[in-house]
Amino acid sequence: MTGSVGAPAERREGREKVSGAARYAAEYHYPGRAQAWPVPAAVARGRVTGVDTAAALAVPGVLTVLTHDNAPRLAEPDDPTLAVLQNPRVPHRGWFVALVVAETLEAARAGAAAVRVDYAAEEHDVTLTASHPGVYVPDDANAEYPAVRERGDPDGAFGSSAARVDVAYRVPPLHNHPMEPHASTARWDDGRLTVHTSSQGAGAVRSVLAGLFGIPEWRIVVTAEHVGGGFGSKGTPRPDVVLAAMAARQTGRAVTVALPRRYLPAVVGHRAPTLHRLRLGADADGRLTSLVHEVTTHTSRIKEFVEQAAVPARVMYASPHSRTEHRVAALDVPSPSWMRAPGEAPGMYALESAMDELADELGMDPVELRVRNEPDVEPDSGKPFSSRHLVECLREGARRFGWARRDPRPGSRREGPLLLGTGVAAATYPAMVSPATASARALPDGTFLVRINATDIGTGARTVLAQVGADALGVPLERVRIEVGSTELPPAPLAGGSSGTASWGWAVHEAGARLARRLAEHRGPLPEEGLDARADTTGSADAESDWARHAFGAHFAEVAVDTVTGEVRVGRLLGVYAAGRILNARTARSQFVGGMTMGLGMALTEGSTMDAAFGDFTESDLASYHVPVHADVGGIEAHWLDEDDPRLNPMGSKGIGEIGIVGTAAAIGNAVHHATGVRFRELPLTPDRVLAGLLDHRAAHHARTGPATGGSGPVRGV
Repeated sequence: MTGSVGAPAERREGREKVSGAARYAAEYHYPGRAQAWPVPAAVARGRVTGVDTAAALAVPGVLTVLTHDNAPRLAEPDDPTLAVLQNPRVPHRGWFVALVVAETLEAARAGAAAVRVDYAAEEHDVTLTASHPGVYVPDDANAEYPAVRERGDPDGAFGSSAARVDVAYRVPPLHNHPMEPHASTARWDDGRLTVHTSSQGAGAVRSVLAGLFGIPEWRIVVTAEHVGGGFGSKGTPRPDVVLAAMAARQTGRAVTVALPRRYLPAVVGHRAPTLHRLRLGADADGRLTSLVHEVTTHTSRIKEFVEQAAVPARVMYASPHSRTEHRVAALDVPSPSWMRAPGEAPGMYALESAMDELADELGMDPVELRVRNEPDVEPDSGKPFSSRHLVECLREGARRFGWARRDPRPGSRREGPLLLGTGVAAATYPAMVSPATASARALPDGTFLVRINATDIGTGARTVLAQVGADALGVPLERVRIEVGSTELPPAPLAGGSSGTASWGWAVHEAGARLARRLAEHRGPLPEEGLDARADTTGSADAESDWARHAFGAHFAEVAVDTVTGEVRVGRLLGVYAAGRILNARTARSQFVGGMTMGLGMALTEGSTMDAAFGDFTESDLASYHVPVHADVGGIEAHWLDEDDPRLNPMGSKGIGEIGIVGTAAAIGNAVHHATGVRFRELPLTPDRVLAGLLDHRAAHHARTGPATGGSGPVRGV
């Protein structure tokens, strides 16, 4: 072993990125390449009755306008969101109804503005409520995560519990907004299709395009060499790549489709809003007797996607009686999809906030309440955990954070107009792995080449996989080159579900180990083409496991709440994780901190509104959808335990891309309650919402006790 794994190696593509040499999907400048700009529907439901393209075609540089009348016909896709320009139906506002192709981006944009579309609008419904008449329990098509799980008598046990919490929480729609918006460049050459796309999985894109255009996969090459983030929204093909391929076929030229950011919320997925009801019952010692988590969410009318936010409640805490249930309403809204830690992020926000409320009800320290309810096995499946060090994360986090010095009384710390508070929350995310293939080659010059169709979406996958390969080969890291991000490489699964590196690394490790054995047996100089070894983890990575495999973590937050403005400032964020063997200390810390920052946004700044009248997301770009920046957190730290788990993969690693977001919002919300004494149950905690809560709290206090000179209670001075 070379010791490459675990070292804080620098990103291999870092210099390319900061120098501008790295090419993203929209930056492949083929001779004669055209640009395309889509036209979104302006009604929330209905059908197109006419498209007038004359003014658009008169714009200098415009080549053609594709509509449902003249666009290439596609085979019916498994994913209905990809059936673009195939019929006049408008399932939601923002659905693409035309595509303008032009010599330049400016001409395409001007042409799109000149297209005139007539509609037959229909009544629409975009408003989610827990009592919506169309709410239903989805079928259990996903056997691994069924819609409903129940054991014991949760309602009866709740009614007889010594301590009870019955609360509702709401998480609004959220949007992925990767730094690089969705973009694709496509060209056809003698019946062969080449695509450069911003995707989390080139293999999935090739498979879908082959089906849509009715050609064999071997005639398609898809590359996703550099991807500027995805957070789930690029997990499967999106309309940009289909439109680019259609336009390229229609014009005979290479065509780039780069979606404007304000169009993304309607066409690339979003985190659906979730309405939570939690009922927690406990005995006088704080042990849970009943846990009920019911979630209501929305989906579109063309594609069912359920944000399974009650699933983490099946993993976290021991309770003899439990029910977790998902309900969904099909509305005239854009189709929701994956967003970082789908299910876990909103679900754990609600569960960990309710646990904090239960700790208050019991008069118990919230860290100790979680420790007291630590299960011996996974509560839902009964399987033993492959490793579970949540208690150690909580203890280590409390030590680093100085939790023992905390005064548990809400509103007990004040600095002028600022109320200070601290909060804690736990986190979990499943450790998943899928089959992958990889090759390793030893070359006569003493270097090695590792090849795998992995996708580096900004996580540092290139670097980490090179480290895994170097370790398996027993050679220095600098002697290993790596190629990723193309369907011309050995096939591998997409980057998603925090499973990418765990899956790809297994195949790379096996290929490197096999090559090392070949080299040990080889005599004489290497042939000019080198020596190869290949690995396919099918049958191993997808084998049924007798273990429940999860990563765990603990989040701690300190906040200052301004009683004059309602502004919440986070002074400290701390995360401590148990996520198997950490393969690269530098990129791992970046992933943890990135997830925590995204959780900070979920707590304080990020939120979207579905306009009931227009059926559109009001916050559609970064001017109105506010993501956090450096100034939004005073200090942020990520640490991890040295966890040895041999039941995952040869590296002993777990995914880390998503667990950082999972508990952060709850920790911040719990800290705000500790600071103010006010329990806010709807995100984000914007100044207007916080200030209104403080004023209501003060008014309620005065109604009970009468006004006191100078104010009293935790919101004194408002």
